[in-house]
Amino acid sequence: MADVRVMKRGKVYQYQFEIASVNGTRKYINKSGFRTKAEAIEAGNIAYTEYINAGKPYKESKISYSDYLDYWLNNYCKNNLKYNTIQAYKTIINKYIKPKIGKYKLSTLTSVSLNTFIIDLVNEYDFSREYYKNILKVLKGSFREACNLYGIIKYNPALTIRLPKIDKKEEDVKHLYTQEEIDLIIEKFKNNNTFICAFLTSCFTGMRTGEVFALTWEDIDLENGIINVQHSVYDKPKDKLGRWFIGSTKTESGKRKIYIGETLNIALSNYKKLKERLKELYGKDYKYYHIEEVKNDYGKVVENRIVLNKNCGENNLNLVFTKDDGTFSGTDLIRYPFKLIHEELGIKSCRFYDLRGSYATKVLNNGTEIKDVANLLGHRNIETTENYYIRSIDDNRRNAVNEYDSKNTTEVIKSVIGFQIKEGESV
Repeated sequence: MADVRVMKRGKVYQYQFEIASVNGTRKYINKSGFRTKAEAIEAGNIAYTEYINAGKPYKESKISYSDYLDYWLNNYCKNNLKYNTIQAYKTIINKYIKPKIGKYKLSTLTSVSLNTFIIDLVNEYDFSREYYKNILKVLKGSFREACNLYGIIKYNPALTIRLPKIDKKEEDVKHLYTQEEIDLIIEKFKNNNTFICAFLTSCFTGMRTGEVFALTWEDIDLENGIINVQHSVYDKPKDKLGRWFIGSTKTESGKRKIYIGETLNIALSNYKKLKERLKELYGKDYKYYHIEEVKNDYGKVVENRIVLNKNCGENNLNLVFTKDDGTFSGTDLIRYPFKLIHEELGIKSCRFYDLRGSYATKVLNNGTEIKDVANLLGHRNIETTENYYIRSIDDNRRNAVNEYDSKNTTEVIKSVIGFQIKEGESV
């Protein structure tokens, strides 16, 4: 197929280019009537570009990258990403991307300028490599949709951007709980039944924080010792209906069955009996909740809000971890206890979420296969489990070496390594 040809027809100019043949016959698109050759060339190139884009006219956009990012957040991210992911993207966009390169036209940004932006960012800030990867996700995703979905730009300049080598030592913010610390926390809050039971649930299952506080009693099969993890809670700015929502697990593989041992089964069974007594004690003052669907302009359900019932109804959401009067405060329930854990117990760096990594490390060190640990945590890839949740500690490494040593040191080896130098002998 040839490019655009321009020819003179009498006093005017005409462009022509060949298109796909039909039934073996060569076909052309042409148009005449242009006063100058330059006008014919320009019109022909536009028409040819439209043709090779399946009839969709290509117009170079004059939109700034800043304005396009707003468009991308509202039209793509809000329909495809989870709320917390969108909030994280907004922070990255507003704090780092817009101030640096937001003023430029979307169509003028190149691979070179984007790589320069990333290198400058790495040199200016001391973020973890994972946070820089999140910034890359925003860049790559926004340009991918601009090119492939919206057709605003001809090519995607973010395809080749990479993180430079980062020599900074990344701080390990994960805390591996010792048994002594867990016992100390349990003793400190032994009269706070809801916190203790939520703490033990994460401690003995490795569930994510949002998964723990999304649990309903229908999710827990105490008779068979199984927890069905199906949801996660998240919060948004508060309005008159509250701020807590219940959504899907972080990933599809996050939906899973977790078998629970005797300790957690006893704790949950006794806690359930306590909640039933509290319902009787508070009577009509006990608080119940239900799910209210939030729909978009097209009538599609986009979120499920946890809403306080005005009257006790049939569609109650039987949330597990609520205050004594039934009040649901989501993950806020652990905020004050952890303030005391940091300030009074002196366990400075720990978080509720770190119970997940501690569980994974201890289960693996007890001999569980890494793939089974990944399944327990709801990870699709074992690499995620290995890289972010399994932590090797000095005692474990020393014990591993000592165990290997004891099993592989034979009497022959012992007899050889016990070199004795007698008096008067030279070495």
